[in-house]
Amino acid sequence: MKIGIVGLGKMGLHMAARLMERGHTVVGTDRRAAKLKKLDEAGGETVKTCKDLAAALESPRLVWLMVAPGSGVDQIIGQLLPQFVEGDLVVDGGNSHYKESIRRAAELEPKGIGFLDVGTTGGIAGSKHGFNLTVGGSDAGFRRAEPILKDLSADDGYLHTGPAGSGHFAKMIHNGIASAQLQAYGEGFEILCRSRFSYDLKALAQTWNRGSAIRSWLLELSEAAFEQDPRLTSVKESGEDADEGRWTAEEALDLEVSAPVLTLSLLTGYASKQESSFAARLATALRHDLGGEPAKKVDA
Repeated sequence: MKIGIVGLGKMGLHMAARLMERGHTVVGTDRRAAKLKKLDEAGGETVKTCKDLAAALESPRLVWLMVAPGSGVDQIIGQLLPQFVEGDLVVDGGNSHYKESIRRAAELEPKGIGFLDVGTTGGIAGSKHGFNLTVGGSDAGFRRAEPILKDLSADDGYLHTGPAGSGHFAKMIHNGIASAQLQAYGEGFEILCRSRFSYDLKALAQTWNRGSAIRSWLLELSEAAFEQDPRLTSVKESGEDADEGRWTAEEALDLEVSAPVLTLSLLTGYASKQESSFAARLATALRHDLGGEPAKKVDA
């Protein structure tokens, strides 16, 4: 297939590379010239504007957005619409709020333009191992995009979750769970650090990943982080507040679901903005390895 991608950041560029490796043609655009150059070097086609992107694709078009959530998504859709015709499809693979995705799908439907909201996870390693995709939207839109979804994902790593909004809702809860896991690993390893025993944290993480109940990709990333810096002394915690974690806590309140672990992991993230701790430094290091964000280093 020939697909357009808007947003060639750490995820968008890796997704483009994976698709091209599997025989698809990618036309990409990004505000940053350096990102366009990287796609050019990887063998993709580049254009400077969304208007040019739409013109480079034949209808029925498929354009995948990998941009920050918020008004920017609406602006990009607004730039595409004058060139779009009935049967074209917009896919939002970013971290938009699910209610915004429901609204966008409803606004595009009368124009005959499809909309899919795709919760995308797998980090920058997704280009090699495959991404995990939860897809909300119509059956017709899902079937149209399925060849792309199948080639982007890990084996059995994509799912049509239901109507518009359901894909991003699932990703929101996924990230809320991940936030709690990050905190649990961080707190556990901090207790180990403060104990009377001199643990080799890398070796312990490696051992736990061989058959234990807490083995996971996050523990593999912990192992790699400890190999680079056994006590994470060079990592400066960021205290980042992921929107999805906050949205998950808000949804739990709206649905009257008791979710103390998920909520406390979010609140602990707020606390880490004021207080340095090993747990927060490990969570920061793991976020770096998951999403490719540069880890802040302590000044010499």
